[in-house]
Amino acid sequence: MQVIVTGGEIPEEEKAAYIKYCLEKYKNKRIDRLEIRVDGEYVDLLVDFKPMPFDRIRRITGYLVGTLDRFNNAKQAEVRDRLKHNI
Repeated sequence: MQVIVTGGEIPEEEKAAYIKYCLEKYKNKRIDRLEIRVDGEYVDLLVDFKPMPFDRIRRITGYLVGTLDRFNNAKQAEVRDRLKHNI
């Protein structure tokens, strides 16, 4: 995680406390960058997240699938031959 302090200086202990706070608050996300903006007695925390990979799941021929690699030849032909509706 990249940590940047702008607008002033803060002690390392305070910086570590802000990092800990963000890691706990956003524990289900991956933090890429944390900017700590100092404005007198006030501090703004700007957090940028790393993109999270996801799997696309579709309902095809009655099954919820991500990819077609586990379908047998008959199911793959059924997918190929089906009528696709574009919205």
